[in-house]
Amino acid sequence: MKDLNTKKTQKLLGRIMEFELAGVVRYTHYSLMVAGPNRIPIVQFMKGQASESLLHAQQAGEILTGLGGHPTLQIAPIDETYRHSVEDILEESLAHEQRALTIYKELLDVVKDRSVYLEEFARSQIAQEEVHGLELRKMLRDITATAQERAHDHEHDRKRSSRDRR
Repeated sequence: MKDLNTKKTQKLLGRIMEFELAGVVRYTHYSLMVAGPNRIPIVQFMKGQASESLLHAQQAGEILTGLGGHPTLQIAPIDETYRHSVEDILEESLAHEQRALTIYKELLDVVKDRSVYLEEFARSQIAQEEVHGLELRKMLRDITATAQERAHDHEHDRKRSSRDRR
């Protein structure tokens, strides 16, 4: 096994903590902003994501302090778009998950062949982030399909109305 670059690992774990804590805020915000007929299951999903982000931050923090690091009190920047349609929220969530995936892959690159435990931690987090991405894509697919169906129905109704007037 190669030597672990502890400083680089600590820095990445600190970034992960900050990012996951920002996820707690982000997903809590989204859970409060969801409206519409599918509000209840989406709110439950967002609250679950917030809880999971907190758990991930705590796990990263435990590893960070175990390696002799000191966790920051900062969180990663959170952009507020002021767009709160379900589709916008899901798209922003997917972008957040993709950024998390990138950071965990960076961690994997740093710890690979250097620490079995850290490598397994990074791999399990990558797997979870990939599953979140799949779930969000499925949710978005339903919204996109519904919007396309509505547009098609409106076009069909408009054509029928034009024929009826003749």
